[in-house]
Amino acid sequence: MTDKQRWTADLIPDQTGRVFVVTGANSGLGLATTRALARRGGRVILAVRDEEKGRRAVEALDVDARLLDVRPLDLADLASVRAFADRMRAEHPHLDVLVNNAGVMAPPRTLSPQGHELQFATNHLGHFALTGLLLDLLAAGTDPRVVTVSSINHRQGSLRFDDLSGERGYAPMAFYNQSKFANAVFGQELHRRLTAAAGPVRSVLAHPGYTATSLQMKDTSGLAKLFFGRIGNPLLAQRPERGALPQLYAATDPSVEGGEFIGPDGMGELRGAPTRVRLSDAAGDPGTGRRLWEESERLTGVRFLGA
Repeated sequence: MTDKQRWTADLIPDQTGRVFVVTGANSGLGLATTRALARRGGRVILAVRDEEKGRRAVEALDVDARLLDVRPLDLADLASVRAFADRMRAEHPHLDVLVNNAGVMAPPRTLSPQGHELQFATNHLGHFALTGLLLDLLAAGTDPRVVTVSSINHRQGSLRFDDLSGERGYAPMAFYNQSKFANAVFGQELHRRLTAAAGPVRSVLAHPGYTATSLQMKDTSGLAKLFFGRIGNPLLAQRPERGALPQLYAATDPSVEGGEFIGPDGMGELRGAPTRVRLSDAAGDPGTGRRLWEESERLTGVRFLGA
């Protein structure tokens, strides 16, 4: 992949006529992704928890505002996910790419409106439900893709199926790692099921390496906030425009295939240009994928792509 090691947003093909949904699009990686796609002519629906912040973000972008639509979506609340999907159906005959980007990191233990641990609810369950509810719109799109943003930390994660809500023991970073592991498992299981269904949609995973965003500061508690926000971000992290390159590559490059995992090519995958990286063996395990899928269907009430 020597030719791809220098890949930048300038190499994104023309996206005129294509419709993207980007979750968490009002800041950080989501905002950088939105800007790059709109600069190449893509129409982007900014799916954001705070609609006013989304509108302010749009006003600050140096792109054609006619290509941007702000829509409310709280991924932690499954009622909000369903309302967003209903609105997409009313407004769009098709979607081309869903970028499952939004996330929260290492907050104190908090429960979603449906009683799920906040990180698992926001980072995984909300995206699982959103993908299922939008899948038929994506199937009607051109070169349709679901890009799910995981993390290097997925390699440190596992699924505590007997205590997904952290009721019997909660550690903020351990449950963040669990949610990012769930993203990776979901992306692979979605790929397997889409392949079996012989449909047009591709499932691709991406991770940004170590990128300076508000994620490490907004909800993060304790030592994690001190390390990531105060020490790591200024010294080690790359800017969101660089961190967004793997998900932009996954969403737009013609060579990308379903089931691939795109991350930075630098040391430890912390920074660099997009390249294909390794998914952990545990995240690729089909048994774990089936179990997470079935549990996610049960917890969200959204069923799709039955095995």
